[in-house]
Amino acid sequence: MAGGDTVLRFHVPEPEVRPGGNPDFSNVTIPKAGSVPRPPVDIDPKDIRDLAYSIIRVLNREGEAVGEWAGTLTDEELAQGLRHMMTLRAFDARMLMAQRQGKTSFYMQHMGEEAVSCAFRRALAPGDMNFPTYRQAGLLVAGGYPMVDMMNQIYSNEADPLKGRQLPVMYASKAHGFFSISGNLTTQFIQAVGWAMASAIRNDTRIAVGWVGDGATAESDFHAALVFASTYRAPVVLNIVNNQWAISTFQGIARGGSGTFAARGLGFGIPALRVDGNDYLAVHAVAKWAVERARRNLGPTLVEYVTYRVGAHSTSDDPSAYRPKTESDAWPLGDPVIRLKNHLIRRGLWTEERHKQAEAEVMDTVLAAQKEAEKHGTLHAGGKPSTRDVFEGVYETMPPHLRRQRQQAGV
Repeated sequence: MAGGDTVLRFHVPEPEVRPGGNPDFSNVTIPKAGSVPRPPVDIDPKDIRDLAYSIIRVLNREGEAVGEWAGTLTDEELAQGLRHMMTLRAFDARMLMAQRQGKTSFYMQHMGEEAVSCAFRRALAPGDMNFPTYRQAGLLVAGGYPMVDMMNQIYSNEADPLKGRQLPVMYASKAHGFFSISGNLTTQFIQAVGWAMASAIRNDTRIAVGWVGDGATAESDFHAALVFASTYRAPVVLNIVNNQWAISTFQGIARGGSGTFAARGLGFGIPALRVDGNDYLAVHAVAKWAVERARRNLGPTLVEYVTYRVGAHSTSDDPSAYRPKTESDAWPLGDPVIRLKNHLIRRGLWTEERHKQAEAEVMDTVLAAQKEAEKHGTLHAGGKPSTRDVFEGVYETMPPHLRRQRQQAGV
């Protein structure tokens, strides 16, 4: 080593705290609710660079809706939004239990993230297409997709709309604007941009929405999507759900030195916003802003939702191995269901008694759907998709070798 040369050191980001330690979110700067201004939809991205480093919030600690981003939802829509989130949470509870009982092989919860997909869905129009991850079932719940069909897909039974061809929770419904989920991370981001470009080429009116988690931003498809979206001003909203954790890696690994995930859009000239992902009103307001921008041919928007994954990554994951068990209690942005409930109570539109009644009503609805789905079978009992479905739906004209295999199989 030459004299005086500095020794190089390899840097690996470290989480603030590990299992056994005291949870600490002091590094998360939470702006005062209502303090972030709402810019015009047609603003030049360079004039709102600071929004990539702040957090847009509407609900304050007292449950009041304040600031320029408030007022995008009616009283009826707010009550409906609360019910959507409660339904998704009850659905999660029953399907998690079903997995523990061996009725399905796999499940992924949304606990703590319900507001992100449920609120965003209400800003979209029929025909718009989401390219989601496995943690956006709220798009289906808030979009009116039948819960029984969701459960049939999870059980891979004889009524599975996907005929057993997908992993549980990897739904697909063209009619409900929910593109088939891929287990390969981030592929859907570049697909969303391509779909949006095709819509523009056809002079259509529909926009696309891409969804990724914080960990997926480290994939090359994330950056390719931003290149194409910015170059061709694709009518797309690109969403990053930052729930602080990948399957066992804290978000700092994927974020690197960019400061925030939203800031990655700045280098591409894309307007980038951060929003409180546990604030139903804020999520809807930002979604409405970004969707209008896409629909007015003003190009893409990158949005980071700051939220927290309360549950395990999946039923195959044990989060106690990599984060403190009490960490979710320390999360400073609270519970999205409780926050919206408190807002409605403060405005005289809801009560604690009505909430308990609604919880019971929602669970009864979910249990009824589960009972109906299980009539068609579960993973290890009852009806299954037909073996002939293996051969169908791939080729317009079945090639000879597949016809022979199907004949040999007797289906």
